[in-house]
Amino acid sequence: MKDLKTILLEEIAQFRELGHKFLKKEVTSMDFKKVSGGMGVYAHRGGTEFMARLRIPSGVITSEDFKIIYNFATANKLSNVHLTTRQSIQLHGLSIDEICAVMEEGLEKNIYTRGAGGNYPRNVSMSPLSGVDPEEAFDVTPYAMKVNQHFINKIYTYKLPRKMKVAFSSGEADHAHCTATDLGFLAVKKNDKEFFRLFLGGGIGINPALSLEFDELVEPKDILYHVEAITNLFMKEGDYENKGKARIRYIVKRLGQDAFIKCYKKYLEDEKKKNNLEISIVHEERHKTGVETNLRHARLFNQKQEGLYSIYFHPIGGKLTLDTMKLIIDELDKTNGSEIRLTMTEGLYIRNLDGREAESWLKLTDNLGGETKLEQSVSCIGVPICQIGILNSQNTLEEIINMFRLKDFKRDVLPRVRISGCPNSCSLHQIGEIGLTGKMKKVNGESRNIFELHIDGDYSVDKARLARSYGDLPQEKIPEFLYELAQLIQVSHETFSQWINNNEKSFKELVGEYSI
Repeated sequence: MKDLKTILLEEIAQFRELGHKFLKKEVTSMDFKKVSGGMGVYAHRGGTEFMARLRIPSGVITSEDFKIIYNFATANKLSNVHLTTRQSIQLHGLSIDEICAVMEEGLEKNIYTRGAGGNYPRNVSMSPLSGVDPEEAFDVTPYAMKVNQHFINKIYTYKLPRKMKVAFSSGEADHAHCTATDLGFLAVKKNDKEFFRLFLGGGIGINPALSLEFDELVEPKDILYHVEAITNLFMKEGDYENKGKARIRYIVKRLGQDAFIKCYKKYLEDEKKKNNLEISIVHEERHKTGVETNLRHARLFNQKQEGLYSIYFHPIGGKLTLDTMKLIIDELDKTNGSEIRLTMTEGLYIRNLDGREAESWLKLTDNLGGETKLEQSVSCIGVPICQIGILNSQNTLEEIINMFRLKDFKRDVLPRVRISGCPNSCSLHQIGEIGLTGKMKKVNGESRNIFELHIDGDYSVDKARLARSYGDLPQEKIPEFLYELAQLIQVSHETFSQWINNNEKSFKELVGEYSI
């Protein structure tokens, strides 16, 4: 019987042939995409260059793997890599042969692209500070990694109606977005025992929906039963005919919430009867110690381990240049016991730093990325790269940041802006405090580039809500609108959330001045 890597290598060889047929126009773009997505590959707009999405399991990446990816990028003369909102890394602008070479070498070094797109279980998301967060219930890292491996072991066998997303959050802040995903495990403690609250059937994009909460706590040993239950339910009850209504949230809508939970329990019971999927995890504690720092910085976070810190680094728009990547690699080599965790915000944490190391990292990365929350905004890759993109979201983000820098506005009054170039919500605009989704709109007979404005979304577990739509703003007016909004909030001495809640009328009047 062939092992996993042999099977996947044979798939890559077949995919290379398909790619060349696509370039020769011997197969259609749609037929190519049906295969390429499952390989973790998408063609750029124009169809001559490609993107490879590397699965970084729950954002946990070793310094050695970080170096390997840097070498992939330098060997192919890329200027940057793109950090995603699902803790993966994308390489853009490759030829089909370069793509296949990256996939083959990555596979030999346990870096996978398989199932990073298409109708497959995607990268399992996880709270990036899990294991070091002072507010967490417990470290969910080993459980998330167990599910990642479960998926990879049989990734080529899945026949799902559409993609499926699983999340693990270590606390109520829900940084992995359990409240808006297909299957979410949120860590809690009851009577000093570890459990998961379970969330089902949520998702964002067209017709978004928050997740349902399961009516029982889940013991950590049973997580794979739940993974298999939702997978089997999805394959049996999902819509294979209508791609637009194939996600799990549409099953919830069709069956109704109560019937969906009842149906889920049946699949769960069946799975427990036929398979033994119980797991056992031994938590590992690290004992690195170091001197503390008195420094206070917006990107510096105290860990629950005394004297240790994490620092956040955010490349603008998630585009990590190779020069900056090399600086990080060199500094990692000098920092004993540190580690990288990719985030759901197109950034990364360097964790397990003592005070002196944290100060050094902050100095090294000063002004290489976003320093304010606004500069740490999230943007999909957008036009002109994305095939289905409508607007150039990255360019809009750059224009926003440039305006605030030109005006020398440095106060951290606005939250992250989440910019999606189309309704697909790749930036997660529907659960952000400020979200923008690109579209075209006829105005006085003329087709205009428009961003629909979404406000006051939240994914924290007991406050979860979808953002409210406030109308359509011209793309070119977005920076000016946000600057004026920031000025109003600054003079009020309120937080963004406070100002929005206390000044609904004023906010609507401001939107009205810009909307079309």
